Amino acid sequence: MEPLFRDEEIEMLLNDLLDTWGYDFTGYAHASLRRRISRLYLLRAFPSFAEFRYKLKNDSAFFHEFVEEITVNVTEMFRDPNFYRSISEQVFPWLSTKPFIRIWHAGCSTGEEVYSMAIMLKEANLLHKSLLYATDINPSVLENLRKGLFPMQHMKQYSENYIQAGGRLDFSSYYTAQYEWAKFDEVLHSKMIVSTHNLVSDQSFNEFQLIVCRNVLIYFDKGLQERVLRLFDDSLEKLGFLALGSKETLRFSDLSAGYSQLPNREKVWKKIK
Repeated sequence: MEPLFRDEEIEMLLNDLLDTWGYDFTGYAHASLRRRISRLYLLRAFPSFAEFRYKLKNDSAFFHEFVEEITVNVTEMFRDPNFYRSISEQVFPWLSTKPFIRIWHAGCSTGEEVYSMAIMLKEANLLHKSLLYATDINPSVLENLRKGLFPMQHMKQYSENYIQAGGRLDFSSYYTAQYEWAKFDEVLHSKMIVSTHNLVSDQSFNEFQLIVCRNVLIYFDKGLQERVLRLFDDSLEKLGFLALGSKETLRFSDLSAGYSQLPNREKVWKKIK
């Protein structure tokens, strides 16, 4: 089957995004981009590529819809429970020695993992001296995070993940049911700073003890991955920790010599230089 868009058409769209809106997607993996752009094109039944391109350049509402379609927003609370156990057992003891803790969740999507981290910090008696920075390129996915609202239908799965991750309490003690939504404790949200941030074009904005960016780099090409890893390196204090997704690695990066992977199967590295 012929692809819906030629490579040069994809390039045109990406250049339009950069020139018109200042969003740089040129380093994103093209196969994934092509699938998502094609889906939106067919969903909206555009009669031609030219009209699709015109609307993207001239309609801000459609531009935001486009960004929402091509950025990946798949997450859940306590996803990969063993990851959270590793953070609790191998990273928290070091964090506990710090007078103040800054954690950056980069590409946080709708924020389930940010709330997971806040719950873990609370149970380790570390939340009171922590700030969690939650950022994503897509402003619309941050709204529920800001409100502390997540679909009630997911709470059973999240509760099971929480228990497997080493949670100590009744998970339902962290939220109240509001019809089809679970509203999470304001104490958790009070320790979060939520904002848009573009990993491709924005700079480092603080120094962190822990940076969490899971399953974002897999959508970038090699050059963009390296650029983002350098941003994280610039943002991480010495002996701090960088946590990546299960299919991501520092092993082939130019920065790898400055990091030591924790001795388990989880993708967590300590900055040693």
